[in-house]
Amino acid sequence: MLVLSLLSFNHLLNAAEAVNIDNAWVRSTLPGQEVGAAYMTLTSKQDTVLVRAESDVTKSVEIHSMHMQDGVMKMRMLDAIKLSANKPYKLAPGGFHLMLFDLKKPLVAGQYVNIELTFKTGTTESKQKLKVLVKASDSDESHHHNHHH
Repeated sequence: MLVLSLLSFNHLLNAAEAVNIDNAWVRSTLPGQEVGAAYMTLTSKQDTVLVRAESDVTKSVEIHSMHMQDGVMKMRMLDAIKLSANKPYKLAPGGFHLMLFDLKKPLVAGQYVNIELTFKTGTTESKQKLKVLVKASDSDESHHHNHHH
């Protein structure tokens, strides 16, 4: 009986968080660097829209896209990202990402950053809080190995 009630409880938790967030990380910054970037993969169980992101390391987080246009990398701010049901949406270097402006302090590899994402489904807004690992911005990041020192 206890097992059934725990399963029901877990089901309620999963229903509350309709967007699955995988591989979230923030790029470390150099001293004096005032802008950071966060990356992750978002998969929603239903059509929804990422409308806002906030973080404790900055007052301003913007959703950005990057793409090549006539051989030049162009970056622009987006009001939102539309997520289609069950289709992974990758925020990655060189593509869509979250820009962290006016950082309060450098982002050091191994530390964690709190990010809160706001999703809007129909007229309902829901928030999801993340604790995101800061990773070194060296060339090793593409290997996705978790090195513990």
